Amino acid sequence: MTTADVQPGLAPILALAPVVPVVIVENAADAVPLARALVAGGLKAIEITLRTPAAMEAIRRVAGEVEGAVAGAGTVLDAAQFEAVMKAGARFAVSPGATERLLDAASGSPMPLLPGVATASEAMALIERGYRFAKFFPAEPAGGATYLAALASPLPQLTFCPTGGITPESAPRYLKLSNVVCVGGSWMIRREHVAAGDYAAITAASAVAAKLGAA
Repeated sequence: MTTADVQPGLAPILALAPVVPVVIVENAADAVPLARALVAGGLKAIEITLRTPAAMEAIRRVAGEVEGAVAGAGTVLDAAQFEAVMKAGARFAVSPGATERLLDAASGSPMPLLPGVATASEAMALIERGYRFAKFFPAEPAGGATYLAALASPLPQLTFCPTGGITPESAPRYLKLSNVVCVGGSWMIRREHVAAGDYAAITAASAVAAKLGAA
């Protein structure tokens, strides 16, 4: 098995920007303007989490209506959800962990999976299956940038997208690590801005996020 078979097309998606916005959509009608605001700020890969009843429709709308957006699905927990989000138009799937059934469902799929790990043993299990990229989750509670830096030498095969409790202040600490390609976060999406339709504020915050780690 080659690495290309396992996560096809994921590398360029994760390299689009230093931050992948993690989005919880309460109302599907908000999905398109919200995604357009993120893309306008430079954040094109958008992880829409399956945490609300509106999530699947939000993925469909963003995938079909937002030019420049790379719609992804987060909180994908099982094979059925993996297949459903792919049919909805998601171009990548993200999971907080990894089970054998979920990894089997992703094997050979044209849609890549970014599975989550929190320990060296979990990372080694992914490496055995040919994975090159993993989500480090929950990043801050699991040990933060210091912990992730310690994995770089013994486990150089994996590159991470840390997610969970990351802020604009802590993100640069992750982005400077050799084994980090991007971070996941939601700080650029304030609920009050969505409620008020203040998408300009979301675009402005996204533009700042898109420049993190650029020095």
